[in-house]
Amino acid sequence: MCKWAGVTVLVAAVAAMTLGCAQGPSTAAVVADKTYTVTPASVTVKAGIVTGEVTEMKVTERVEQGSDRVVSPAKLTGTLKLKNTSANQTVRLVAGKILYIDAQGLPIKLEESRTEPVVKFATYGSERLDLGQDATQSLDVEFPAEALKAKKLKEIRLELAYIPSPYREESINFTVSIGAGK
Repeated sequence: MCKWAGVTVLVAAVAAMTLGCAQGPSTAAVVADKTYTVTPASVTVKAGIVTGEVTEMKVTERVEQGSDRVVSPAKLTGTLKLKNTSANQTVRLVAGKILYIDAQGLPIKLEESRTEPVVKFATYGSERLDLGQDATQSLDVEFPAEALKAKKLKEIRLELAYIPSPYREESINFTVSIGAGK
């Protein structure tokens, strides 16, 4: 009987150590999108012979609920639609750069670890706009945390780089004659 009491005590001790050291179920932090409205959400843009609009603009960052810790830094998203309004030139879109301007007219810098907000027209065919043609490009670029503060951001600047090429239509007349049919 003493032997069984020793085994029972040993089993109880092992069970206590196992259960005492076991960790309870870990709860994963809930992450949610925090969306900031951009007013106005749509604007008309013009750069030389290229016109268009930026629509559906919003800024979104991912935060941990409860602690409000930023999980993914803020990004500006939207749609950029550009149109060639020239009467005699085609346009090759090279790139676009977005600057965030504060109330003093100075650019707001991004944090060190983030990339510059650049719009690339990389899809084959969408970078060339013939007369009257338009192209649509999604925007998904970095947004500075500093610009999220109230009354800090005054305007967004889109700098477009494009190459205009002369477009001409010419007529060529040439003299011909038709011989007798056989």
